[in-house]
Amino acid sequence: MAPELKLPVWARLARVGVIGAGLCLAGCTGFGGVRPSGQHRRHAVVAAARANNISLFGDPNATTEASYSSRTLVASRRHTFTELGGDSDPDLDSEGEKLVFASTRHSHNPDLYFKSVSGMALTQLTSDPASDIQPAFHPDDQRVAFTSNRSGNWDIWVVDLQGGPPVQVTDGLANEINPSWSPDGTKLVYCRLPLGGGQWELWIADADAGGSKKFIAYGLFPEWAPATNAIVFQRARERGSQAFSIWSLSLVDGEPRFPTELASSPLKAMIQPTWSPDGTRVAFVTVNLPDPMETDSVGPNGISDVWVINANGRGKLRLTDGRSANYAPVFSADNRIFFTSSRSGHDSIWSVLPAGHRGGGAGADWLTGRGPKKTGPPGPGLGVRAQTAAVREGS
Repeated sequence: MAPELKLPVWARLARVGVIGAGLCLAGCTGFGGVRPSGQHRRHAVVAAARANNISLFGDPNATTEASYSSRTLVASRRHTFTELGGDSDPDLDSEGEKLVFASTRHSHNPDLYFKSVSGMALTQLTSDPASDIQPAFHPDDQRVAFTSNRSGNWDIWVVDLQGGPPVQVTDGLANEINPSWSPDGTKLVYCRLPLGGGQWELWIADADAGGSKKFIAYGLFPEWAPATNAIVFQRARERGSQAFSIWSLSLVDGEPRFPTELASSPLKAMIQPTWSPDGTRVAFVTVNLPDPMETDSVGPNGISDVWVINANGRGKLRLTDGRSANYAPVFSADNRIFFTSSRSGHDSIWSVLPAGHRGGGAGADWLTGRGPKKTGPPGPGLGVRAQTAAVREGS
């Protein structure tokens, strides 16, 4: 048996990380895809990753998709509908009017689509026999960066919404995934797993093909803040459960500084962080850790939830109900949080508004909606509270 297989399960998961868009929420196997004896748990796999056998924690064999019963949440909205395949990896343009996502509704391997947030008509953005996932709008809303394995392994590509072939930004044999644009749109931050390596790295690259590239830290799923040089990401502990927690760092003269842990838990892995439009809040996903008392407990129980937290680490708020797989959150311009959910039996894009939020502007308390002065009337649908779906913790 290889030495890696002797490590605790979460040590292996933390070291291997991600090979694509899929989320293994139940029964994740270990490094190298070896399933412990006596293990017969089902897996919850993102539809966009099913054909590639990939998971959020690097499990290459999580192939059985689990279905979940539908549960309607107060203040929640469903934005995509399909009875074949699934939709995942949402991102919003700067106005919150267009939604781009990955989908397997028309083929076994995912392509990229975009649509009006409130409409039903879909425009197919990419069409390739390979897999295109993890789209991210450029700040000017005219281009989309994404991850694709069309070159033989995962690399970062950019496509123009007005047409034309995608441009490859990264190349080589390493897997490179999860692009996020700098505020000025000239650079991308992404994560990279070197060939033969066991630890994911954060890199910054010029957005143009052939530009310079620079290593900045170890971690996964980075996202650049909309208006500053702060980057949020997930990083595994080097002791204990070795589960992921949420971190941020700042770039000072291009150099990484001030690594800060924003959220952690001894009972949950915290993953997939994303910034609010004003950079004062972070949304993320929690996944239950396996029970250390069960020898065959090698993964979470098929449930993940979306949370938000203030950038100072206070005021945690759970936005989903703990009954299905909810993941890949992203903020819209009106502070709604869009995410992928399996609650309908198929992965689809949903959104929810944090409890009590009235869209009160930059000066408002995001949990209560109260600002220092009287604010204007709420926007459409913002008057509905999500208190039955949200749980506030430890403010």
